[in-house]
Amino acid sequence: MASLPVDDLIVQRPEGLYCPAGDFYIDPWRPVDRAVITHAHADHARRGHAAYLAAAPAEGVLRSRLGDIHLQTLPYGELIDHFGVRLSLHPAGHVLGSAQVRLEHGGRVWVASGDYFVAGAEADSREDNQTCAPFEPVRCDCFITESTFGLPIYRWAPQRELFADIDRWWSANAEAGRASLLMGYSFGKAQRILAGVDPNIGPIFVHGAVEPLNRAYRAAGVALPNTQLVSDVSDKASFKRALVIAPPSVQNSAWTQRLGDFSDAFASGWMQLRGARRRRAVDRGFVLSDHADWPGLQRAIAATGAQRVIVTHGYESVMVRWLSEQGLEAGSFNTEYGDEHEARDEAGDAAANAAAASP
Repeated sequence: MASLPVDDLIVQRPEGLYCPAGDFYIDPWRPVDRAVITHAHADHARRGHAAYLAAAPAEGVLRSRLGDIHLQTLPYGELIDHFGVRLSLHPAGHVLGSAQVRLEHGGRVWVASGDYFVAGAEADSREDNQTCAPFEPVRCDCFITESTFGLPIYRWAPQRELFADIDRWWSANAEAGRASLLMGYSFGKAQRILAGVDPNIGPIFVHGAVEPLNRAYRAAGVALPNTQLVSDVSDKASFKRALVIAPPSVQNSAWTQRLGDFSDAFASGWMQLRGARRRRAVDRGFVLSDHADWPGLQRAIAATGAQRVIVTHGYESVMVRWLSEQGLEAGSFNTEYGDEHEARDEAGDAAANAAAASP
């Protein structure tokens, strides 16, 4: 971690990223009194804090995942003053309710992005994540960026091509009379798949860990096709033309036996790498991510106008070197975030998984 001035608006502490002037944390990984939460993935939103602040659209998913918490919500763009720090939340385009945290104090503006998704420079609004508010560039002096896919190899294909590919795979399986098991993380990825596929191909079933998040999305006004719980069906013939969406934890488990004959696939940005597809040992790998790719990261950082950038979770050293070559002041924070939020999410969904897997 690069050394940072002691009067910075955000510094790193053992509990997480801390705003000394406002006496609060952003996505802390250890229990604190006041936590500002960028989004509800398990590596950013953890149990145990005394009070939570998040964007208003995140309320349903946060309560679904964390239960009865002391939660204050803030509409996107609305300012509050806390100990002289002017704070507002702005769309990050990552998942429902995801937000960037803008802090203004002493004539300086910092933005902590959390995780975000923004299409590359050649894309239009159709390439935005259609299940949440699109990324909003926020001008600032210092921008804290993720770097989950911060390598030039990561460049996402147009969404229309990706979902057309998924639809062709599903249609071919349906014609052959077998189920299509598409594994993706229960919060964010599953809903994005649902919003992008053609529901006219066949019925859509979901795992028990996915449906509570679907309800939260629908309650927030996100249009998703009708879904049924796999656990509500006893006849394997019901799945012959179906798309089944489940978390990766079901792979090679007894849960899949209820589907009868099926083809399986995995949806993740990591599917860009052949080695990742091979290790997953699935029939198909679809490259779908809720994080910005390399061109998207460049576009987002440039749009902030920030002359100083702090890089977190991912390919920090690569991003810092590249940013420095562009003439920016660049450093990094060593955080406990990362794309391993998917693994944490699966652990957090353990109770739902167990319930869905029971006979």
